[in-house]
Amino acid sequence: MKSFAGATAVVAGRADLDPQWAIGDKLHGGYIMAVLGRAVAEQAELPHLVAMSTTFLRPPTAGPATVTVDVLRAGRSAGQYRARLEQDGHPCAEALVTQGVLDSAEPWWGRAKPPALPPEEECFRLPSEAPGSPFPVPLLDLVEHRLDPSVLGFAMGQPSREGRTAGWLRFADGADWDPLSLLIATDPAPPISLTLGVNGWAPTLSLTAYVRRLPAPGPLRFVMGSSEITSNRMDETVEVWDSADTLVAQATQLAAVRV
Repeated sequence: MKSFAGATAVVAGRADLDPQWAIGDKLHGGYIMAVLGRAVAEQAELPHLVAMSTTFLRPPTAGPATVTVDVLRAGRSAGQYRARLEQDGHPCAEALVTQGVLDSAEPWWGRAKPPALPPEEECFRLPSEAPGSPFPVPLLDLVEHRLDPSVLGFAMGQPSREGRTAGWLRFADGADWDPLSLLIATDPAPPISLTLGVNGWAPTLSLTAYVRRLPAPGPLRFVMGSSEITSNRMDETVEVWDSADTLVAQATQLAAVRV
């Protein structure tokens, strides 16, 4: 099993996409973004990812891929880049990336509140191979997802109409989170559509993530909600909090869903 750093490594513009970072046979969107972010970090003068907006064009498969990075602006406080992942000559994902410098300071102003969740040990860990599931989710062997029991109605045939899920996230190998790996946390499982009783894949069309500060060691908490499913598309908004009760990442995505 590769570490997260190993699974997202980009050497001389070449990546080897890891099949374990997947939901079914589809590579996880946050993982694809992290590969793009790793390629940018290799060229950037500033150390930390602070924002990324990614358009997913077609799902890549596990195996060799090419990543190209263009410098748009290399400033003293922010650098902007364009990154593209291609496979067999076809573009799969393209991102606009902002690099900067993060710290762990308290916010100058804020009104966001961390989610009130049961203790981690009282939350349900999603298995990678659930009974009755149409496909395995190997990602869940790498990143533990422990869901708040109050959002588990869908697993018992009683989907909620609330359009919300929440839980704890932890690397199974005990690794700490960093700005790049927080991209995984901004695309947690399951999708809101599943909690509403809509089965099937919900492919991400576009995802914008912000990394707000360096995360403290330990597990993360997330809360994710949707405002509306319409025209076979669904929005999802995520907040991610670290063990010090600080907001470390946010994201908004648009996903396709068949209802």
